[in-house]
Amino acid sequence: MLILRRKVGESFLVGDQIRVTILDMEANGTVNIGIDAPKDVLILRSELRQATSANQDAAQSPSTQAVEALFSALSLGQSPAASPQSPDHRP
Repeated sequence: MLILRRKVGESFLVGDQIRVTILDMEANGTVNIGIDAPKDVLILRSELRQATSANQDAAQSPSTQAVEALFSALSLGQSPAASPQSPDHRP
């Protein structure tokens, strides 16, 4: 990890096309930065990347209850849509 010290108004480069500028530092220690990069460069906060990854993992892994309900519906000859657990099922 590279550690830099910059003052408000100073910047640094990442590669040839990305410039990061320190815009402001608040009393509580929060630093406001500006990033000048080409439009095709994706810039995400790390917590958004982690949340996206966790959501994708959860979507790709069916719950045990969902698998059991599907197995039960298939073994009884029911369609999953006819199951009372379906959100579209209306009395």
